[in-house]
Amino acid sequence: MPPLLLTNIGQLLTLQGSPGPRRGRELDEIGLIEDAAVLCHGGRIVSVGKRRDAQRDSWLKSHKKKVREVDCRGGVMLPGFVDSHTHPAFTAPRLIDFEKRIGGATYEQIAEAGGGIRSSVEEVRKLSRASLVEKIAPALKEMAAQGTTTVEAKSGYGLSVEAEIKSLEAIRDAARRWAGTVVPTLLGAHVVPREFLDRRDEYVRAVCEEMIPQAARRQLARFVDVFVDRGAFSVEETRRIFAAARKHGMGTRAHVCQLAPEKIEALLEFEPASLDHMDHVSEDEVRLLAACDTVGTLVPGANYFLGLGRYPPARKLIDAGVAVALATDYNPGSSPTTNMQFVLSLACTQMKMSPAEAIVAATINGAHALRLADGKGSLEPGKDADMAVFGVRDYREIAYWFGSNLCGMTVIAGEIRELSSAAPV
Repeated sequence: MPPLLLTNIGQLLTLQGSPGPRRGRELDEIGLIEDAAVLCHGGRIVSVGKRRDAQRDSWLKSHKKKVREVDCRGGVMLPGFVDSHTHPAFTAPRLIDFEKRIGGATYEQIAEAGGGIRSSVEEVRKLSRASLVEKIAPALKEMAAQGTTTVEAKSGYGLSVEAEIKSLEAIRDAARRWAGTVVPTLLGAHVVPREFLDRRDEYVRAVCEEMIPQAARRQLARFVDVFVDRGAFSVEETRRIFAAARKHGMGTRAHVCQLAPEKIEALLEFEPASLDHMDHVSEDEVRLLAACDTVGTLVPGANYFLGLGRYPPARKLIDAGVAVALATDYNPGSSPTTNMQFVLSLACTQMKMSPAEAIVAATINGAHALRLADGKGSLEPGKDADMAVFGVRDYREIAYWFGSNLCGMTVIAGEIRELSSAAPV
């Protein structure tokens, strides 16, 4: 692979800054360079800076014939989006749930009537691993076309040892067909499946003693996730699951405070990489989060699709010093979108984050939520050459225009992987 020089970049957002997750005023620091160039080689970033400096570089001059030079035509470049919360291992949309919700049913009422998460389980259990791969792979390709280069992918619609392991295997197989980075997560503790509703403890034991050991032994997942909320799992059950994850060398993360407040202090003992949703977080919980490196990942696509009328309290979290990330929560029931650009728009219009804060939350803080910030989330020498170029003149336009794809080019590991009609202007 020859060196790649991306030049004539109107605005380059490097996201260079402090080594830890960004919080408070740091969320506005985008490391903007105008009229810029980026040199990549061997899948890594070699240099970033002004275009005139690249033109004067002695190494580039002497190796000009070996370098592939690409004119970005004045567009905006930023690190590839890091979508740190997705559920791609499903088979079909939940259209009955969709219509019931339009008719006024709530998320919990739909679940109680047999819809919701459990309604996706039967088909996932029936589907072959190869068929499930064919459901996941197109979603990853679609994400890359929209500027996403790193994705966290959860299981969670199998809810049996066999089906959860199959889902993780399908995520692994789909990841092998994609140039980007996939971080697999075991979400066996999504909800209690129907056959265990009267035997909850047995199901928790199956997660701890069968799912987690198998996933760890076969290196099928880096994290264990739990849905901690009303109608899902309790804090005490989650602590048992987190203890099993720690025993087997796996990281932890959790869905929490989506439907109701929860006490998160008992979970922070396990140093989760991320706590996600956070819609009903209390002042005490906010203070606890601000004092640690656990990222609060906000997924406003779910609030939009569920028609909740309220969104995660981004301003309260940011102003208190919590490190926040943004993610799509791509799933068939509450957030059927792969588009991080749309999430940025929701963050700005509905949660009053600035465009700069939203971009930081969707890149470097997403990388911290996956414990990948050493290589992902910012454009700096030595980091992975994952980036996206948008066909706009000002980075604020990425959140301003919504409902379309503004990404004209996606570079993954120093290679151009996706080109679209939204080429830089």
